[in-house]
Amino acid sequence: MAVIDKLLAPNSAFQARFFFLARRFVAGETIGSALDAVRALNADGLTASLDFLGEDVTLLAEAERTRDVYLEMLDAIESAGARTNVSVKLTALGLLVDEDVCVRHLAQLVERATTLPDPFVRIDMEGTAVTDATLRVFERVFAGHPNVGIVIQAYLKRSPGDVEHAIALGARVRLCKGAYHEPDELAYQPMPVIRREYLRLAEALLTRGTYPGIATHDEKLIDAVKTLAQQRGIGKDAFEFQLLYGVRPELQRALAAQGYNVRVYVPFGTHWAGYFYRRITERRENALFALRSMISR
Repeated sequence: MAVIDKLLAPNSAFQARFFFLARRFVAGETIGSALDAVRALNADGLTASLDFLGEDVTLLAEAERTRDVYLEMLDAIESAGARTNVSVKLTALGLLVDEDVCVRHLAQLVERATTLPDPFVRIDMEGTAVTDATLRVFERVFAGHPNVGIVIQAYLKRSPGDVEHAIALGARVRLCKGAYHEPDELAYQPMPVIRREYLRLAEALLTRGTYPGIATHDEKLIDAVKTLAQQRGIGKDAFEFQLLYGVRPELQRALAAQGYNVRVYVPFGTHWAGYFYRRITERRENALFALRSMISR
């Protein structure tokens, strides 16, 4: 793992030289390239959520730089009239530096977003070492800004309680399976169990939640959610499917053609390696695509 950690370090030579590996999953390194990707998605009837890649920031100056990039991004989104909101990791905004600083940075972004056509800001969930802190920061900002929401990972054993709390708050939730390696005592490991928990939480959010994001590429889960919504009389405008940029694009467009709201999570930036690593370890076909990219160069 020491070798992997070195490769995934934010300023590693690997990240500087091998961006071509991640090109399918990462929409370039600049705000301009990210907005180009959003325009293409919008043209196909899809909306987006833009994420400036980076996490685990330990210096205040780096956290301030991330905040400034997001403020620039929000200005660019407004100028372009792009149909997108934004997602952000709190460790990139200074959560590991000072929680109060992180709250201040997040509040600045949420306040700036209020004038956009889609003013929503999504807080990405990270590893369990920061789950409690992430939820604390979310609640502090949500208390004055309802245009901020959270991600909950279905494989975590604590998630039913977190979903119920979010429902009680009236907060928007993105539900995903979970992509971080967590110990057995904190997270379910067998995929059938994770699917069971996902559907249980999805049912709660669809029937009692506020415009949930159903984030999965698992067609078994997607079909089950469709069936559940139809059986409960839940309209297609009451929730949205969310999928990752570059992963199952044909499925994204098929869902949109069926009349569902579909949002694509679009990451960009130079600190792509950690995100890319999680994508290629999630699905065998993602790893094969990356291998073909290396061979074809």
